[in-house]
Formats: sequence, C-alpha cells, structure tokens
Amino acid sequence: MDACLAAFVEDLAAQQYSAHSVANYQRDIVAYQAWSADPGCLSQPHTTAASALFWQAQSLQDFENYVMSMSEQDKHSRTIRRHLSALRRFYQFMLRQGWVEDNPVQWVQAPKADKPLPKSVSVDKMQQLLDQPLDSDLAVRDQAMFELLYSSGIRVAELVSLRYPASLALLDEGYISVVGKGNKQRLAMVGRTAVQALQAWLPLRQQWALEDDALFISQQGKGLTVRSVQKRLAQRGRTAGLDSRISPHRLRHACATHVLESSGDLRAVQELLGHAQLSTTQIYTKLDMQHLAQVYDQAHPRARKGAQVADEHQNTRNTHRVEDNTDAT
Repeated sequence: MDACLAAFVEDLAAQQYSAHSVANYQRDIVAYQAWSADPGCLSQPHTTAASALFWQAQSLQDFENYVMSMSEQDKHSRTIRRHLSALRRFYQFMLRQGWVEDNPVQWVQAPKADKPLPKSVSVDKMQQLLDQPLDSDLAVRDQAMFELLYSSGIRVAELVSLRYPASLALLDEGYISVVGKGNKQRLAMVGRTAVQALQAWLPLRQQWALEDDALFISQQGKGLTVRSVQKRLAQRGRTAGLDSRISPHRLRHACATHVLESSGDLRAVQELLGHAQLSTTQIYTKLDMQHLAQVYDQAHPRARKGAQVADEHQNTRNTHRVEDNTDAT
C-alpha cells in the first residue's frame, strides 16, 4: 500500500473510525491512484518520501480531469462527491504531516448533489386514502384538508395559514388565495371534490370558531399547526391501510405528478405548485418519464412483457379526482 495512505488509514483507525468508513476512504483514494498516470504506486512498495512526491505532483487539473472521467462513466454525483471528500481529507492529513505543500482537491468544484425523486402516491392509493368513511366531525374537517392538499398541491404551511373567509373569496370560481414562500400571494386552483369537502366543513367550523380566523381549527377553536396536520394525515393513512409515513408533502407531489401524467404540461405544474423557477419543477419530468416507461412497456407491441391487453389501460382506472385537478388547471 502507498506509504502515505497506509499512515492515513492508521490515523483514521486511531481516531476510532469504523472499519467500514476506513475501508471506504482507502478504496476511494486507491481508485484515484488506479486512474492516475502512475498506477504503479499501487503495487510497488514506496517510502513515505516517494509517496509524498507522487501526491505533491498531483495538480488541480489532474483532479478536475478525474472528476470529468467519473462523470463520463455516469457516476452519480454523490459518488463523485464522496471520492473528492476522501481525497480532500487525505490531503489535509498529509499537510499536517508536512508531506505536501498544498491541497489542490479543496479547489475542485464538486457536482451538485442529485435531487432525490419525490415519493408520490398512486391514483388508486389516493382514492383509498380519501374514500374513508366520514364518521365524525373531525373526519369531515380532515377530509377537507386532505382533499385540498391533493387538489391544489399547496404546501402544508400554506394550508395552516389559510384564513376564513379571506382565503375563500374566490372559492365558487375554483380558487383559494394562498400566501406562499417569501410572503408571496397567489391563487391556487381547487377541484370540484375539494370544493365540496370544504363546503361540508364550513358549517362545522362555525360551531367551533372562537376568535381565531384560521380556516382549519381544532375543536377548541384554535388554528391547527403543521405538526397536527401531519399527525392527522399519518393516522388517516394507517386507517386506510397505507404507509404510515404518508405526509402532506407526498400529497403535494402526488398532485403534481398526476396532473403532469394527464396533461404533460410542465409549465402548468409550475404554476400549480407556486414555483418561482421552472427548474424547481423539472424534477417531475423524471417521474413523468418513469410513468412513460411503464406505459410503453404495457402498450408497445414490441415492449410488452406478457401483459394482457386489459392491463394496458391500468392508468385510466378510477381517475375522477385527477380529472378534477386537470379541469381546474
């Protein structure tokens, strides 16, 4: 093993890093050595002085070329960032030992971290969630909240900031007034089913209301918090037999994904979600491509994988709620 690297590995172990972490550091640094113009350092025993000469000779350009090489191999950005992190820490160690004069890795621009794909909820599961019996006043209130989250794609913070009656001035026309990020006001669209759920909730709200003008309140007349909405939705998810980790954020993603699948209009989804930049919305194109791939596998004569013709239209079942969103758009 490279002498400087061997000393670095010993230092990590002395600091009680886990064996797994130490192995990862070592592997990523060896990967650079294997890529470098002097892969012989992997097999030949080197003194610390000889090893230090190799690492001192590496330049910013070398490491930038290494990043480019990994990118060309379609390495994930998180993998590239991990490699750079290992090399950066290795150079910091060698600087402390006086073996190198600078740390060129610190100037390498790491690629931006991949944005994780949002976890959406299928149309069928949304129906399963929203078609639960409304056997109490709380259930009626919750139904209005959940229908609105799914129909309008608003954030949960925007939901709890809705005021009565100010936010509902245009409800008959299919809109609510929302105050979003940056205290920016916008109109959010509301589908027919969500409008009906809100209309069922308002008489009950009047019975509970005290001085708080929040649209969604507790039985004590106080405005709901973000956390209370999250807990109520998780409870509804468990009652419906769904993943207990279902959240308002996933309903927002479901709204955007289902509208995009139905319309293909990314600009409309941008407006629906209240994104200031289209680039923020473009992550949904990845989800839409996943949907397209599924449709292709089911529908294309040369791509079918034993699916029956009846299964080719699976995505069109039970879509009346999605149609509400599309109509509102």
